[in-house]
Amino acid sequence: MEPAFPDAPAMALALAEARAAARVGEVPVGAVITGPDGGVLATAHNRTRLDRDPTAHAEILALRAAARRLGTDRLFGCTLWVTLEPCAMCAGAIAHARIARLVYGAPDPKGGGVDHGARLFWQPTCHHRPEVVGGISEREAAALLRDFFAARR
Repeated sequence: MEPAFPDAPAMALALAEARAAARVGEVPVGAVITGPDGGVLATAHNRTRLDRDPTAHAEILALRAAARRLGTDRLFGCTLWVTLEPCAMCAGAIAHARIARLVYGAPDPKGGGVDHGARLFWQPTCHHRPEVVGGISEREAAALLRDFFAARR
């Protein structure tokens, strides 16, 4: 059973971004950043191939857009919604941005850096640990990824 979460509509926007990524041949990961008031500050999806940029993960692009919109590098009180558990690179950026809460859909046992792999937020050298909630819209997020990779095999 999926956990109840009061403001999960932001995850629906992240899932729409993930579907947009798949349509252009990118790994279907989408991200949304909401402000302390719950309003949407930024949306993004993976663009590593389109931009020819290995750092153009959905999370990084959303963090950049939200920081530009707010005019600051610190996203205090903001929530990052992402369809897949962030990798170690993205987890580092989340910590640097001081995101208050990270909400993700599907876990990533192979490449995740939050609850799997590096578990960056739990390292003694990590200077900021957001609240982490996983498993929101997990089935739909996982299905997007599974279908995307199955079509490429």
